[in-house]
Amino acid sequence: MTTLVAGADGCPPGWAVVLRDIAGRKPPESLVCPDMAALLKHPRMPALIAVDMPIGLPDHVGPGGRGPEAELRGLLGERKSSVFSIPARVAIYAEDFEAACEASLVTSDPPRKISIQAFHLFPKVRELDRLIRADPGLVGILRECHPEGAFMVMNGREPLSEPKKIKSGINDAGIDQRKKLLMEVAGYSAEFLDSKPPKGVGIDDFIDACACAWVAEKAARGEAVSFPDKPVRDSFGIPMAIWA
Repeated sequence: MTTLVAGADGCPPGWAVVLRDIAGRKPPESLVCPDMAALLKHPRMPALIAVDMPIGLPDHVGPGGRGPEAELRGLLGERKSSVFSIPARVAIYAEDFEAACEASLVTSDPPRKISIQAFHLFPKVRELDRLIRADPGLVGILRECHPEGAFMVMNGREPLSEPKKIKSGINDAGIDQRKKLLMEVAGYSAEFLDSKPPKGVGIDDFIDACACAWVAEKAARGEAVSFPDKPVRDSFGIPMAIWA
């Protein structure tokens, strides 16, 4: 049985991925996959993949968006803006931004449109949704996570004081704060964290993928926590929960 797990964060070329051997026999590895199907076909197929992207889509959303996002956002203090509010499935599958906003208005309470930042995530959300609907067995392999939730748990359930970015630019203090936790709590080496990310992967995407891989290891060991602690399922039976 493989002991390989993976963390995946969306990036311009596809997915920034960190592979982690939970048995400690091999060092972590960083790579880029053009799509999630390619990672699922990796020669050393990961037993579990923690993905920084919504999995499971509601038909209607209440205040704060899906339940997992609303719960996690309430715990993150100044970092709560990093958790986007994802609308109902019909909006995710809309053809363009205007149509997505219109669909969101009629499937949310109170009615609200979507942000352009969230809209840019929709292709990857659809990618995961289609994969799982085509193969429900992937529910046991793909787990939704959020890096800021992971770092909050690493930090003793306290949200981090520094953001990763300030006005779209990298905040070195925020990256250093996250690297420190990844070394002290998640067991990464300074050498790995200071290595150059793969082409097309930003340092923030790489750091987030490292945090996601740590969540994947915790989930594989049965030590992860979910928000909410009792995930609900969407109309296709896909559980909706953010793991950390």
